[in-house]
Amino acid sequence: MANRPRKRARSKQKKPLTEAGEIITGTLRIHPRGFGFVTPEDPVTQPKDVFIPKNYINGGVDGDKVELEINPDSDLEKGPDGKILSILDRGRTHMAGIIIELGPPTFAHVPILGTDKPVQIKVGKKEKVKIGDRYIFKVVEWGDQKKATVCTISHKIGHIDDPSCDVKAAIEEYDLHGPFTKEVIEEAKAFGTKVTRSQVEGRLDLTKTTTFTIDPETAKDFDDALSISKDKKGNFFLGVHIADAAFYVKPGGALDKEAQRRSNSTYFPGTCIPMLPEDLSNNLCSLRKGVVRLTVSVLMEFDKEGTLKKADIKRSYIKSKKRFTYGEAKEVLDGKKKSPHAKALGEMVELCLLLKQKRSERGSIDFALPELIIHVNDKGEPTGTRVEEYDITHQLVEEFMLKANEMVAKELDDRGKNLLFRIHEEPTSENMEEFFANARTLGFTLPAKPSKEDLQYLFDQAKNTPFSQQLAIGFIRTLKMAYYSPRNVGHYGLSLEHYCHFTSPIRRYSDLVTQHLLFDDEDTSASLDKIAQKCSEQERLSSRAESAVKTLKKLRLLRHWNEENPDRNFPGYITKIKPFGFVFEIRELFIEGFIHVANLEEDYFQYNPKSETLQGERTGKRYGVGDQIFVYPLAIDLIYLESEWALYLPPKKKKK
Repeated sequence: MANRPRKRARSKQKKPLTEAGEIITGTLRIHPRGFGFVTPEDPVTQPKDVFIPKNYINGGVDGDKVELEINPDSDLEKGPDGKILSILDRGRTHMAGIIIELGPPTFAHVPILGTDKPVQIKVGKKEKVKIGDRYIFKVVEWGDQKKATVCTISHKIGHIDDPSCDVKAAIEEYDLHGPFTKEVIEEAKAFGTKVTRSQVEGRLDLTKTTTFTIDPETAKDFDDALSISKDKKGNFFLGVHIADAAFYVKPGGALDKEAQRRSNSTYFPGTCIPMLPEDLSNNLCSLRKGVVRLTVSVLMEFDKEGTLKKADIKRSYIKSKKRFTYGEAKEVLDGKKKSPHAKALGEMVELCLLLKQKRSERGSIDFALPELIIHVNDKGEPTGTRVEEYDITHQLVEEFMLKANEMVAKELDDRGKNLLFRIHEEPTSENMEEFFANARTLGFTLPAKPSKEDLQYLFDQAKNTPFSQQLAIGFIRTLKMAYYSPRNVGHYGLSLEHYCHFTSPIRRYSDLVTQHLLFDDEDTSASLDKIAQKCSEQERLSSRAESAVKTLKKLRLLRHWNEENPDRNFPGYITKIKPFGFVFEIRELFIEGFIHVANLEEDYFQYNPKSETLQGERTGKRYGVGDQIFVYPLAIDLIYLESEWALYLPPKKKKK
């Protein structure tokens, strides 16, 4: 169940970020918990998003252009907060929703408005609706805090029980872009299906170099390939070869305009809403085995300690020798499978470990989170899950991509060019203190004021414990969101002064822009602020859409399991203790649940804030963070994406 947002605690030291009561305009984004953030229209005068508490949204809806007043007493460390004064322009005329109550009056749940604001639907005489129907509604009256929003029916998507509609509903709900226009498709098709001789003229020929890709099993767009060699002195020569999407996507063209509108690809279980048409994303820009492809190569030399000696960036062309999946590459490294590329993979592991050590020494936090893969059939029905561990094959690809991104950022900065930096600000001290307190509750020892080295030691300690994932997720939640900006303030998580995105131009517009900046003479600095803002906004929107569909698929699977075996229970681990209950995680599905104290054993449980435990007065039973419990679902709500749980208690043994 979703937790309500905590009230924002104020620091004792308050300092205005801007002039007292400054009024600005920007775009509102609503968090599922009801509060929001406004991205300022002018990021030069106000570079940070403004937090809007739930009670100061004042009728604003996700995507609205709003006028707001910044609180002059905003907490300097947390960032600015404010209140919405007026809605200048509604961001949408239509919204996706689900019928929850038949009338008259009829009501619907519209996810972008949150759970606290049902919408009244005017149903025509000939329209037949039923609970669970998913529709696109046209807004008639927006209403306010007292008056309901009123809509009419535009068109039906399907029913909540039909999983084939999940992605279609998400596209409508989050205002994503579906099929490409005819103009965009024709521009992509005009390049043909093969790289021509004229297109490789003036490029570095790397077709004789052994390059290969390492990607997930389901990947279709291979935008990065690797090569490596090692000399007698122990020096490494690493090549990171990235699809040259900028060659095909020309600034101002139909492809470029569409890629900028989409800003990124959006990935759902079993399908993808691509940034570029398949003629490019799955063909000409995909570094497939055995075919010539245009690339941008970052060629780096490292000594035997992993110190970078020199780097060069060239437009090139390659012919990949092998398409590895992560699993297959791991089998080769483990000696379970033979491959002519075993030596190269081994050398990549060597260099990867050296780079990881360098990263650790400069204070970058390294933790490996597994990923839950949800399998779906052609009807969109979830059929099962698989946990993909973040093993050494994932780590080596990540390390090499990070290094290539860093090298490109430095290169552009050294040239004096404006670029899109990937920014990650330092977390607030309040959030860090809360994380450290939770870690201590789990039994980990930390000094009073932990350093980054202490943090890394904590994650190293936790790797072989049941708390590894819990700590990693807890730490991620303390961090601020990364974003794009032409103004460089560094990357906290990576402990880097210069960092940008370059290695995924098929699926991120920021990377495509970076490629153009490397090789085009045209000055794009005037538009970088708007591009940065658009890419940051769309990234968050896509993330919300992906998360919503994944949660829905998980709940569908949970419901299916429950129907198959109503007596099935699930192991979970308590992640947070509250005075009125505890939060737990079911690792089989990577979902959270909550159990109220009233639903525990027949006892009165008291909360101990020092030990962060709940203890029964009569039985002495204690519940603490990290404890394993067994639970079963009482109710599964696909409309509100919620689940209700009960504690499973083994039947008491009868006395003989």
